[in-house]
Amino acid sequence: MKILKEKEAEDFLAKKGFAVARRDEFYDKEDAFKFAHKIGFPVVLKVTGVLHKTDIGGVMIVDKYAFYNKFNELKKKSSKILVQEYVKGKEIILGLKNDDTFGYSVMFGLGGVFVEVFDDVSFRVCPISKKDALEMIKEIKAYKVLKGIRGDKSINFSLLVKNILRLNKLTKSGIRELDINPLIINQKEAKIVDARIILD
Repeated sequence: MKILKEKEAEDFLAKKGFAVARRDEFYDKEDAFKFAHKIGFPVVLKVTGVLHKTDIGGVMIVDKYAFYNKFNELKKKSSKILVQEYVKGKEIILGLKNDDTFGYSVMFGLGGVFVEVFDDVSFRVCPISKKDALEMIKEIKAYKVLKGIRGDKSINFSLLVKNILRLNKLTKSGIRELDINPLIINQKEAKIVDARIILD
């Protein structure tokens, strides 16, 4: 068994056709700033090697003026800092698990910290079809949130379905367990900003 942490897992998924937010890891703040300037501010700074980063204040959205101070602050918690493209949209969780009895199953729901609070997810056994993916989306209580409420814009559901169906292709990749949390989606794009994979 092998555990792929955030950047390793994201690199793995990028090779499988998923869109991943631009990011890289740095020890040095000057190199990190150059990269941040290249991808455009604001950026997200994250500690590395920690599962629940938000619990320790290990995730920050920063502009160029606060960059150095926040980078130094996070360095007290982690020797290496991940600088990531900031993607705005709704947070989605996608999961894949290989069960000894049922085989592979797919999970979908509202992501970020909300998945632990509301446990608002749906499941299907692989392989899943477009019809299955649409049903999974409509089953969760947060479906109305994804459609947009009080002037908020709807996400791109076609793009969301494509990402859910893409999990079908991972069942032959030796994955024991996969968590994409979150996939951030808006009207134009859907990008992975955090992921974890356990390989057999």
